[in-house]
Amino acid sequence: MMAVTSSCKEGTKIAMDNGKYVRYTPEQVEALERLYHECPKPSSMRRQQLIRECPILSNIEPKQIKVWFQNRRCREKQRKEASRLQAVNRKLTAMNKLLMEENDRLQKQVSQLVYENSYFRQQTQNTTLATTDTSCESVVTSGQHHLTPQHPPRDASPAGLLSIAEETLTEFLSKATGTAVEWVQMPGMKPGPDSIGIVAISHGRSGVAARACGLVGLDPTRVAEILKDRPSWYRDCRAVDVINVLSTGNGGTIELLYMQLYAPTTLAPARDFWLLRYTSVMEDGSLVVCERSLNNTQNGPSMPPAANFVRAELLPSGYLIRPCEGGGSIIHIVDHMDLEPWSVPEVLRPLYESSTLLAQKTTMAALRHLRQISQEISQPNVTGWGRRPAALRALSQKLSKGFNEAVNGFADEGWSMLESDGVDDVTLLVNSSPSKMMGINLSYGNGFPSMGNAILCAKASMLLQNVPPAILLRFLREHRSEWADSGIDAYSAAAVKAGPCGLPVARGGSFGGQVILPLAHTIEHEEFMEVIKLENMGHYREDMIMPGDIFLLQLCSGVDENAVGACAELIFAPIDASFSDDAPIIPSGFRIIPLDSGMDASSPNRTLDLASTLEVGAAGNRSTGDNSGRNGSTKSVMTIAFQFVYEIHLQENVATMARQYVRSIIASVQRVALALSPSNFGSHAGFRTPPGTPEAQTLARWICQSYRCYLGVELLEYEGSESILKTLWHHTDAVLCCSLKALPVFTFANQAGLDMLETTLVALQDISLEKIFDNNGRKALFAEFPQVMQQGFMCLQGGICLSSMGRPISYERAVAWKVVNDEENAHCICFMFVNWSFV
Repeated sequence: MMAVTSSCKEGTKIAMDNGKYVRYTPEQVEALERLYHECPKPSSMRRQQLIRECPILSNIEPKQIKVWFQNRRCREKQRKEASRLQAVNRKLTAMNKLLMEENDRLQKQVSQLVYENSYFRQQTQNTTLATTDTSCESVVTSGQHHLTPQHPPRDASPAGLLSIAEETLTEFLSKATGTAVEWVQMPGMKPGPDSIGIVAISHGRSGVAARACGLVGLDPTRVAEILKDRPSWYRDCRAVDVINVLSTGNGGTIELLYMQLYAPTTLAPARDFWLLRYTSVMEDGSLVVCERSLNNTQNGPSMPPAANFVRAELLPSGYLIRPCEGGGSIIHIVDHMDLEPWSVPEVLRPLYESSTLLAQKTTMAALRHLRQISQEISQPNVTGWGRRPAALRALSQKLSKGFNEAVNGFADEGWSMLESDGVDDVTLLVNSSPSKMMGINLSYGNGFPSMGNAILCAKASMLLQNVPPAILLRFLREHRSEWADSGIDAYSAAAVKAGPCGLPVARGGSFGGQVILPLAHTIEHEEFMEVIKLENMGHYREDMIMPGDIFLLQLCSGVDENAVGACAELIFAPIDASFSDDAPIIPSGFRIIPLDSGMDASSPNRTLDLASTLEVGAAGNRSTGDNSGRNGSTKSVMTIAFQFVYEIHLQENVATMARQYVRSIIASVQRVALALSPSNFGSHAGFRTPPGTPEAQTLARWICQSYRCYLGVELLEYEGSESILKTLWHHTDAVLCCSLKALPVFTFANQAGLDMLETTLVALQDISLEKIFDNNGRKALFAEFPQVMQQGFMCLQGGICLSSMGRPISYERAVAWKVVNDEENAHCICFMFVNWSFV
């Protein structure tokens, strides 16, 4: 036999039949490397073709070339693994340093609390003694240590501003690394090598405050540059204007800024800030960017109040950026604001009093943005739809900004309000300013006249009770036909210029009257973008977006049910085949924000991690049925904004249509919210039996009896005090039932099954069995399907299936069995996927 020897380290050698090694020439290596970069795993035919096309390889046998490619792939795999391990090691080292610093800070905080406790005990005793002394001196001096001196008005000269800047720096550092603020762990956040960082929120402090520490693979100067460009990453930031810049004698920079933030709903005014920003380098080489409001200065520039804005206050906040050994930066972020909650309706005040919301929308958003840019730099690959990650991120920013502009409707952008029709549930704004319409080509490619010269926005907000925002948002995404009018979708899409050529995309799944054409891009871990083709409109080709097709570019975020305080958004805009990255878009959509202030820590002694919210027996958990435990909210506000392009002479007709459309959407959302409420939807908060009881109880009994009959073992291990349905519902493996039809659809799933399919009980029946398997999986499944009906069961080897959102899922093995009723007639087929996980 021929002995073929391979070595991952000696890629330029080949094994000959006589066992001797012969080196490749540089020209041969160059040819092989060129092919490797084109095709790392060439087929036998491709290797033979390479030998024919490259005479310099004619003396090498195809089998020896195969060995070379095996060795080359092995070296590449080892290189990537070594690089990955080095990155993980650097991250663990940095995380360990952060944890040690956090431990030191907590020890200092404990010492401070012990000292304060002793001090307050002494003060209590002194106060008790003082009550028996009626002298003026005793009355005046008692309790004087509780007074906090107010900062006097500051002069806005360069020396005065430098004094404010140095004071801001000291206060910021005391919050970032000291004990000036009592920080408690962010609910649901646990530090680890795969976490975003260490995130905390304030307890018992004026205003709202959040802090985060993390590691990013960028140098400190680049980090500071990105973070100072707040509109590029902070979705709620409308603009930051630099009014003046001063250089300090110590090499620092003082900037006077005016910043505007969008209002998150139609029910509250926007916020603005008049700020001082101080950038300096510390003795240890750390870079600091700190900020505070300048509302209390004299004899200097100031920003007058702006119409439709409430002047809020930024307390000392900022970024401490330390260079990290081996590259990258360790960053400490502090956000501390007083958002003037008095200026909004009482029901909305939790939005402005929640440190958790501030952490989700601002502090953590900054860390995620930095990590994403770092990843894009290290892996600058082209993603789905032929676009690089940075381009898709820019598209998501454009969608969010356009939606925020629609929700706020600022007059300086040309928006004006139309008169009400007597009912104030829907607000209509119009905009026909040249700046708004500039660049929007609303004519068809065949020369037909313009479809519109103005934009109308219909918007409204509504309060929702006992509906998890993530679940409601997922339903709106997956079941567009339940609330959208296809005729209005077509009208909106008609305003988009039709292009001359098709654009290749990946064929995706379909559900709810729409075809999903994924961009194969996740902007952040909880956000993704996709292209939707609406079914039954225009022609369809699987591999192309063609002129005349009706499509939506859609951004979805906040679908993680366990993300405490997260805002859920579904924003979309019509596009066509000629869509480019710089094309203007007119977005519409939904925003759902949790309102309960209970998501913030009420006590520093409270256990603030995800596991504690799932424990049985504590307040706010599954066993008690308290809805606020798992979802973190029992109340939320939904904001709806839809934009329409129209011809100005049709304004009255379009306004009537828009009012009716948004009102119909509100009615549809209310019906869906009622169906998804935990009182009707058993998979959330406390356990309640799913829809269909007592039929569901009977089905659970049939499932277990049939499993025992055909496989000879018990499916469940349950105690007599627990119902079969409840035990089946909480089974760790995914259990799903499908109908006995030519095209089986799912009719029941336990909690693990719903999690695996990423769906709800309401939407489950829209998913067919074949949709969760690829072509090979479907062939294998249906080839063995008759065995289930004859033998009663079958076992499937581990493999890959898909969720309703198209995410791949691996499972160790699967079991299918026939479920029979009490008359021993076949009722359905049940599947159990063991040890499944998302790939």
